[in-house]
Amino acid sequence: MQQEFIKVVGAKENNLKDISVTIPKNTVTVITGVSGSGKSSLAFDTIFIEGQRKYLESLSSYARQFFGQFKKPDVERIEGLSPSISIEQKSVSHNPRSTVGTLTEIYDYLRLLYSSIAKPFCPECGKHIENQTIDQIVTKVTNEFQGKKSVIMAPIIKNQKGEFRNIIEKARQDGFLRLRIDGAYFHLDEAISLDKNKKHSIDLVIDRIVLEESKLARIFESIDIALQEGNGFCTIEIDEKDNYYSTHFSCAECGISLPKISPSIFSFNNPQGACPTCKGLGVTMDFTLDSFFYHKSVTLKYWLNYVGGFYVVKPFTSELKKYAKDKGVSLFQPIENIPRDFLEGVFYGDDDYFTIGLRDMLRIRFRETKSEYRKKNMEKAMDQSPCPECGGKRLRKEVLAMKIEDKNIIDLTELSIRNLLNFVSSVNLTPREEEISRQVILELKNRLSFMLDIGLDYLTLERAASTLSGGEAQRLRLATQMGFGLSGVLYVMDEPTIGLHPRDNDRLIVALGKLKDLGNTLIVVEHDRDVMLNADYLVEIGPEAGSKGGQLMFEGKLDEYLKTDNLTADYLNNKKHVVIPAHPDRQASGEIEIIGAKMHNLKGIDIKIPLGQFTCVTGVSGSGKSTLIFDVFYKNIKNFRFSNLLSLKGGPEDNYKAINGMNNLDKLIVIDQSPIGRTPRSNPATYIGLFDKIRTMFAATKEAKKRGYKPGRFSFNVPGGRCEACKGDGSMKIEMLFLPDVYVPCDVCKGKRYNSQTLEVKYKGYSIADILDMPVAEAAEVFVNIPTIMKYLKTLLEVGLGYIKLGQSATTLSGGEAQRIKLASELTKTATGKTLYILDEPTTGLHFADVNLLLKVLQKLVDKGNTVLVIEHHTDVINSADYIVDLGPDGGEKGGELVYQGSLEGIKTVKRSHTAKYL
Repeated sequence: MQQEFIKVVGAKENNLKDISVTIPKNTVTVITGVSGSGKSSLAFDTIFIEGQRKYLESLSSYARQFFGQFKKPDVERIEGLSPSISIEQKSVSHNPRSTVGTLTEIYDYLRLLYSSIAKPFCPECGKHIENQTIDQIVTKVTNEFQGKKSVIMAPIIKNQKGEFRNIIEKARQDGFLRLRIDGAYFHLDEAISLDKNKKHSIDLVIDRIVLEESKLARIFESIDIALQEGNGFCTIEIDEKDNYYSTHFSCAECGISLPKISPSIFSFNNPQGACPTCKGLGVTMDFTLDSFFYHKSVTLKYWLNYVGGFYVVKPFTSELKKYAKDKGVSLFQPIENIPRDFLEGVFYGDDDYFTIGLRDMLRIRFRETKSEYRKKNMEKAMDQSPCPECGGKRLRKEVLAMKIEDKNIIDLTELSIRNLLNFVSSVNLTPREEEISRQVILELKNRLSFMLDIGLDYLTLERAASTLSGGEAQRLRLATQMGFGLSGVLYVMDEPTIGLHPRDNDRLIVALGKLKDLGNTLIVVEHDRDVMLNADYLVEIGPEAGSKGGQLMFEGKLDEYLKTDNLTADYLNNKKHVVIPAHPDRQASGEIEIIGAKMHNLKGIDIKIPLGQFTCVTGVSGSGKSTLIFDVFYKNIKNFRFSNLLSLKGGPEDNYKAINGMNNLDKLIVIDQSPIGRTPRSNPATYIGLFDKIRTMFAATKEAKKRGYKPGRFSFNVPGGRCEACKGDGSMKIEMLFLPDVYVPCDVCKGKRYNSQTLEVKYKGYSIADILDMPVAEAAEVFVNIPTIMKYLKTLLEVGLGYIKLGQSATTLSGGEAQRIKLASELTKTATGKTLYILDEPTTGLHFADVNLLLKVLQKLVDKGNTVLVIEHHTDVINSADYIVDLGPDGGEKGGELVYQGSLEGIKTVKRSHTAKYL
């Protein structure tokens, strides 16, 4: 009999306190609790890993060698597990070839559709091209032109210069009687002389015949000879008009051949289909005047030394000095003050002064350098523009000429998901085409419908994967899984509501229900109120974070949970609320204006951001929030010194008209969710600068002074105090052939990273290794009397990170945790009161109680005179803001408009605002 429950017995992974949980199958179960309580440890590190491990271990040892590690979690046993699939907040691919279409595999189905029923056209003249067998050509000609006089010819030269004596002589020797040259007929007995400087077209006359059924054999033979002599092409003149036929996909008029039609030629990742100029990327990179001189507030001399120092040759430097002297220009003034024509002479080269221009010099260096570091540095000074060959469409022009209803395959990827679904559903097909494409179109409809169901109707298939938020990427993976239609699977999800406006939550909840109805079990780690209130079963881990968490606080049905007095239940029952700080007297100290923002779906909007206030930019998913703040605002101003910048003017090709008011700021800080480091050696203590203070303090102890230890002795990154057996890693990798590599604690230092002499130096009985293994809250008790260290620990506590360990590897931190560590790092710095902080969805991964802590920190920044700009959907954050910017009204092409900007009270009366309905 099939097991109806998943039973977890004795889970001790990470901070879990030997807990046992019973989760019913074929339900949506939400695991909740405060941040750091152990939710992910139970859902992902225990249940998912064990489900994956058990499935993979059922495979042969040969098959297992191709899979990654499947380490056994610290749990006594788990019963009733199904094969498990994880849908996490993984970082999206940064490969420029990865798009929404390739991620969801929808583009693969489009390739199959186009290879089956697309009609080829000539990319030059636009005429429809067909490939036919000789039987089809004969049948078509005799049926269409019955009784007509015809001249059957083989085209052998098309618009080429020359005398072509050899070709004329060969035709004469082969026994042919006539040629048609440039539209006029010549007998081969005549002396034929052609002007070699003019272009000519030559057709070999095979036969002159009346197209009748009685002459079918002769017609067949003549057309066959024409196709052989014309390399698969045949021209038949009827009523002084040429008709072209071919056994290839080629244009007889233009001479262009199309590749053999197959799914592979529609792939921009395949050399057969990719544009030869951009190699399928759709863009080209090159140095331009503005891209190289992007920092205009520094002197030309400094900039050439700073950016061009690796690449500028010495003769150029002496030529530049002479050029500047003759033109009367000082190299020691800011670039923004130097005449543009002078910069153009330097960059593109002035033949009277320079052997080679700066641009050509940089191109050579970029092409020849073997250093990836230098290449990446040089790419910063390059401009990305649409490929001149394919216009940004990635494919060869021959492939783009294959169309369905006048649309090539890239045209379809540029439609929003909603419009693409409408196109696929209403495309006009012949009965034969419908029969061929029925299954492909059905699959496309299903997958596109799933994307609609989870609120991604505004995306386009051509959108680069690197531009997706974590929440969008996770929901794409969810839509892909729904498209597979699997049943009997355990899905483990990590906050699928991230990045979703409250309006779109309902659609996500319906999508989760559909996945459950297929016969699957869903375990969702989530803090969202709507998802919890629609769950079948709830598990709460707590009561607090870190070492004070990891206990099972509740498991059971939703109605039973709402009767308890657990922390989360109190928020769901409205017994507790996120405190909304009120600041009615807070006045703006100025404002920033973004005028004419028009990138992506933004419709030339004008935005105001008050300085010295807390501003929230909101709107439904895909309305243009990130485009406005990051792509238009941040990317255009990040390289300028604000104190001197009254106004930044955009040109006709820019994505804005002007950005005003930056002179009121002296610093711009973006606090996003990117990792604080990509190696296990990076940790919270090192990132915020706390570890330097701790090492200095250890070096000041009596034992360290006695031994002559300096702060460097307590670093695990350099020789001296670290364990040399593991080079300060604390673990050793053991290769296991067909089994996964095993990481075991270093047998010399036992995982402590330091050698025995270093570990003998202690503070209050703790070694440096003990401190790194200590949660922030516990470290605060140890260092309570040391202000230089407490400054850092206090800020980590303020942002709700008391549970993380000081030496916790950066690779194990979530995006939300990384963002809050960055926020804490900024809080430790001396504030000037003129800083603009930009945060992108800072409530990611936060429990209701943690949102309280976050809002207090953000309000504290504003109280010091700073400006906080937050992109957020969380209604509690919106309700805490002094100023609201609401974009919409919908996503994609129906978004990009300014729905409202102003005070919180004002938005509540705006009927076209979806945000207003939830406040």
